[in-house]
Amino acid sequence: MTPSALPVYPPKPAPGDRVAIVSPSSGLPGVFPLPFELGLDRLRKEYGLEPVEYPATRKMGATPQERADDLHAAFADPTVKAVMASIGGDDQITVLPLLDRELIRANPKPFFGWSDNTNLLLALRNLGMVTYHGASVMCELGRPGALHPLTADSIRAALFTHGPYEIRPADRFRDTDQDWSNPATFTAEPEMRPAGGWMWHGPRKVVEGRAWGGNLETLSQLLMADREIERDPAAYEGGVLFLETSEELPAAEEVFRILRSMGERGLLARFAALLMGRPKTWSFDRPNTPAEQEDYATGQREAVLRALAAYAPQTLAVLDVDLGHTDPQVVIPYGGEVRVDGYERRITVTY
Repeated sequence: MTPSALPVYPPKPAPGDRVAIVSPSSGLPGVFPLPFELGLDRLRKEYGLEPVEYPATRKMGATPQERADDLHAAFADPTVKAVMASIGGDDQITVLPLLDRELIRANPKPFFGWSDNTNLLLALRNLGMVTYHGASVMCELGRPGALHPLTADSIRAALFTHGPYEIRPADRFRDTDQDWSNPATFTAEPEMRPAGGWMWHGPRKVVEGRAWGGNLETLSQLLMADREIERDPAAYEGGVLFLETSEELPAAEEVFRILRSMGERGLLARFAALLMGRPKTWSFDRPNTPAEQEDYATGQREAVLRALAAYAPQTLAVLDVDLGHTDPQVVIPYGGEVRVDGYERRITVTY
């Protein structure tokens, strides 16, 4: 894509339409059917959509070609009006070389996914489409207890409407998880804790630009493989960078090094604003105590600000935004318009 070839918004679905449910990264619906079935049920009952599964949707170990075939079938089917990922994973980069890009370009549809789905979000953006970072079936739609109102409203707006949508900070959040194989997990609302609001940093100004970014670890892989990233950093001039980190809990120094590499490539300084997602601070492999969680979050914030000070001191930054691996989660239009108002402390996206 050339800098002038801005992505466009594909037509939106309407209640009653069919929506493809795919697993381009991992077939975890086959391992954990409880959150998956709950998410499908909510798509039907709360959003009025009819989910359509494909051969690899519940298949663990599906080959990259099988996953690419599902994507092609979903985009080629004229009765399917949107495509939604079941969950993320870690090897979607292997699917990218197998994509029939002309088929997908000829059949533009809204795509919803995040985390490892950053691969597809970026590839589809490069094909000229605005896509949607957020709203997976198992995590957001399959949330225990009930859909979080902030998440539910954001998903509804992203699915069905086109226009400005102001995102607001959550009062409370969680980033701990529960056992998806235990039915008791889904009978009660998850425990939340005070969110503390967004953190604003940098020069006060108003930025209006196109959103680009996603999961930081996935972007690092794409940078190393030299895939989907424009060679000329000018392609991102004036845009809004948004980033988030995963349950792998990358060390603060690793976050800094990735951002440093983006700075050395000339990328960081091209973005007029950065939205940094609230860091996930807990995982089953690292069940941090509350004090350890706060230390981790503080270290990541400091790493981000250190990289900005070195490479992009004029970038307006907002930290702890409710995007990515956090609950509640707002949807970010990938390639879509975002307004960051440093005077009024407001963020508005265009779905």
